Amino acid sequence: MIRTPLRPLARILKARERGEDTHAIEAENLRLRHEAMRDTSRLRAEGRLLVLGAMFAIAFGTIGMRMGALAGSTPQEPQAAVRGNPIIGQRADITDRNGRILATNLQTYSLYAHPQDMVDPVYAADELVKIFPELKLDKLLADFSGARKFLWIRRQISPEQMQAVHDIGSTGLLFGPREMRLYPNGAIAAHILGGASYGREGVASAEVIGVAGVEREFDELLRDPAREGEPLALSIDLTVQAAAEEVLAGGMSIMNAKGAASVLMDLHSGEIISMVSLPDFDPNNRPHVLTTGDQSDSPLFNRAVQGVYELGSVFKIFAVAQALELGLINPDTMIDTKGPLQWGRFKIRDFRNYGAQLSAMDVIVKSSNIGTARIAMEIGAERQQDFLTSLGFTKATPVELSEAPSGAPLLPRNWSEISTMTISYGHGLSSSPLHLATGYASLLNGGTRVEPTLIRRATLQNGPRVVSEAVSTQARDMLRQVVVRGTASFGEVAGYEVGGKTGTADKPKENGGGYYDDKVITTFASVFPANDPKYILIVTFDEPSENSGAEPRRTAGWTAVPVAAEMIRRTAPLLGLRPQVDTSEPIGVTLTSN
Repeated sequence: MIRTPLRPLARILKARERGEDTHAIEAENLRLRHEAMRDTSRLRAEGRLLVLGAMFAIAFGTIGMRMGALAGSTPQEPQAAVRGNPIIGQRADITDRNGRILATNLQTYSLYAHPQDMVDPVYAADELVKIFPELKLDKLLADFSGARKFLWIRRQISPEQMQAVHDIGSTGLLFGPREMRLYPNGAIAAHILGGASYGREGVASAEVIGVAGVEREFDELLRDPAREGEPLALSIDLTVQAAAEEVLAGGMSIMNAKGAASVLMDLHSGEIISMVSLPDFDPNNRPHVLTTGDQSDSPLFNRAVQGVYELGSVFKIFAVAQALELGLINPDTMIDTKGPLQWGRFKIRDFRNYGAQLSAMDVIVKSSNIGTARIAMEIGAERQQDFLTSLGFTKATPVELSEAPSGAPLLPRNWSEISTMTISYGHGLSSSPLHLATGYASLLNGGTRVEPTLIRRATLQNGPRVVSEAVSTQARDMLRQVVVRGTASFGEVAGYEVGGKTGTADKPKENGGGYYDDKVITTFASVFPANDPKYILIVTFDEPSENSGAEPRRTAGWTAVPVAAEMIRRTAPLLGLRPQVDTSEPIGVTLTSN
């Protein structure tokens, strides 16, 4: 742009020659310049206003059109534009088979202190002890007045406790966010869940890790962000578990037992519907591991999985079933039961004299040690060992618990003929109640091996065959007769056919020097309904004694059997099993004459 000078030299010279005022030329040029600048600015402003007006018109038009489109559309929930959540900040829930919560998370806070920021540490310590009685005043005062710059007070506190600490008004008491593991059902399924604790932690966050049970076994899976918080569904049924624990605890008290365990398993899928070990604990306040004494005395000890015992006569069905499978006997084969049976310096006796012979069926019904031992002699050590291996009795159970490897069976160093004889009636080989449940399930489900599991399965197992279907049916018939006319007569439950076998084993002394005279392990291994088997139930008591009579009664028939019967009576309807009604009598209205 070329600007015109206010005092152009040519015009100034001409104006001077004519005697005109040269200042008028400058004033006129200044006026013309201002007018040009005014006109340019006005045009620019009008252009801007026009553009701004157009933008407002377009914006309001777009909004109006969008509002009209929304008003005429079908309402629907908004959806995320991006699939997936790459980071999951919390541990996944654990549920039972029906989706009910067994373990979840709760947002809370931790409490820590910066002693150097406290105005009155003595007052703060006094007030903290009132809120948290477990804290020691002397120790707090020492920590607050010492050289420490940071001090944990509590890893987690409740909202009420947090408010009480707020009311203290000390600038040196601070809070950090926390996610705690919560078990809303308390001690129910405690040994299955195990418990959780804090791993790496800071004032702003903490890592929740599993310390036992399925919490530890599936620790990585529960913390896997790729699962996006998908719950871990267990096979147990919370309602059945609660009922089983209640019945077993009552039985343990009535039978004056030191401990007890039970396992309820689906014999076709291997799913564990309930598993109880008593005494138990609350995983919300998990006790410390014993540092001295016998770990089996701790409530943390899982008797159903870690408790390895000689289980007694419940093993007899395995010897008879194997002999049936090998074609050595049939249910009516007569077995020599004259006693005592001598082998070297050892003598095998029966609980009472059953006469010179019993059928193979009655060897089970009457629980003859001598008859079972003679059958085992026909089988032989090698074949017996192979058969028990096929049922899972020679290694730890593969159940999904971190404690499972510690429940490996105790086997004889030399599987000799005398070992074969004693193992046939449950002595000389120690295993857990879960081993026994697995063995019974594999034998009685039609004869195919199942593996125990705590994870809900959508399909049934189809393991290798251990016995034929015919032998499986014969074994069920024998166990049914044990309840009908044998040692488990207290096991009958109205509406449900129950079959089973009792086992009473003398308890070995801790130092390995023989057996106690007045301490036993009693077990009842049962199947129900026996005519269409669906579930295996194992009930075991440690040192029971039924004292209602003149003499203490410690056998399984008096201790484990009635408790198992009550457990079946309580849980069978919860499992969806309808009682079988006897229709031998007329049903409905009948016409009678006077």
